[in-house]
Amino acid sequence: MSRKKDIHFEISERKLLLRIVDICVVLLGLYILQNTIKYDYLTVNRESFVYLVVFAIYITIFGSIFEIYNLQKSSKLDVTFRNIVLTASTTVLFYLLTPVVTPFLPEQRLKIVYFYVTTITTIFIWRWAYVTFISTPRFYKKVLLVGEISNVENIIKPLNQSDPNYKIVGFINSEKEVENPIKFKGLKEFASADLMNVIRDEKISEILVASYNSETITPEIYHDLIALLDQGFTIREYTQVFEEITYRVPIQFVGKDFYKYFPFSRSNQNTLYLFFHRTFDIIFSIFGLLFGILILPFIYLGNLIANKGPIFYFQERVGQNGKLFQIVKLRSMVVNAEESGAKWAQKNDSRITKFGMFLRRSRLDEIPQFINVLRGDMSIIGPRPERPFFVNELSRIIPFYETRHIVKPGLTGWAQVNTRYGSSVDDSLTKLQYDLFYIKHRSVFLDINIIVKTLSTILYYRGQ
Repeated sequence: MSRKKDIHFEISERKLLLRIVDICVVLLGLYILQNTIKYDYLTVNRESFVYLVVFAIYITIFGSIFEIYNLQKSSKLDVTFRNIVLTASTTVLFYLLTPVVTPFLPEQRLKIVYFYVTTITTIFIWRWAYVTFISTPRFYKKVLLVGEISNVENIIKPLNQSDPNYKIVGFINSEKEVENPIKFKGLKEFASADLMNVIRDEKISEILVASYNSETITPEIYHDLIALLDQGFTIREYTQVFEEITYRVPIQFVGKDFYKYFPFSRSNQNTLYLFFHRTFDIIFSIFGLLFGILILPFIYLGNLIANKGPIFYFQERVGQNGKLFQIVKLRSMVVNAEESGAKWAQKNDSRITKFGMFLRRSRLDEIPQFINVLRGDMSIIGPRPERPFFVNELSRIIPFYETRHIVKPGLTGWAQVNTRYGSSVDDSLTKLQYDLFYIKHRSVFLDINIIVKTLSTILYYRGQ
């Protein structure tokens, strides 16, 4: 079946496109500026190469922190404009404060204003073009789902939430027909006999096969899929796509062949990686504790006024390989908050004091845990340590839950920067999916990504 290929961009391609074009349009704006008016602060020429590279690095770093490369947020102009202003403001400020690797300040301070306004204007014009012309249905990847109808809702929801350009246009039930079939109203269902026609009529780019058991796929659908594969059509398995788009491991689809899904990262046993990881933990913890000592008088005062009781709070947690340890935190709840027994922390939990809420949102309550990091109980980056009571409870309900304990727990982690505080079994399942993704893909680059996203979480006051 010959057909014209539609144009669409993968997630990685769109993120790379945004980064490259952001830098290019700013440099173009500065080039136009220097050739239009009397401007000579940061000029686009061979002599300024180092200065331009530093500027590009600053834009990339602060753009990541202020989420201008978040695809969900980049599709909304109002949110994009706010994040661009924050990125440009921070970038220009740091650029002006690092004259060793950047040009010295111009005598005419108005040139700094030109530099700042040009940065905001050029990036925003490009982002307007991106939203108007690229982040539109014409560039969507249209996908046909082939799978078991009982799984449809759980399959399409996380994919649609993670990638606005990945559109599942319909599905075909891969199981044999029964007398009273289940109907799913949230997505158009096509007959299995019409598979070839649907691909042509709906301009499908990819088929997504999602089935707990491939043996349930009917011979007719199997024959059509083989024929499409022979023609070079893209057919992908759900768990692969789920992990690629959501950055989670779909453990609900992992069965007895779990070893196929868990080729854990070599970094977990890499001596050099672990050495530098531990060195980073120690250095960062020392600076963290020094910062904590500096703000301790203010914490003490706030605790005295709006959080009466002990400043510190000790609690037993499960660490690496199931080893128990005492975690230390700044207390954010009322004294004796769990007299009636352990229970989940909820949104707007009445046990959390007003000052405690500030400590949680700003992540200041975590500062004493640098002591745990220095002791070796924890790391800066890793799955958050959970309490034994909840570990025992969740291990009985969620498969592979204790697998998260093969690495040290952390102050921050992939789950913490991608999802909200877990207050139910479903939330814990989502967090586990992120934690297993980290363990599976653990690397220096993923660690840096988590650090940058943690800064975003703190700056946007998202801690809980």
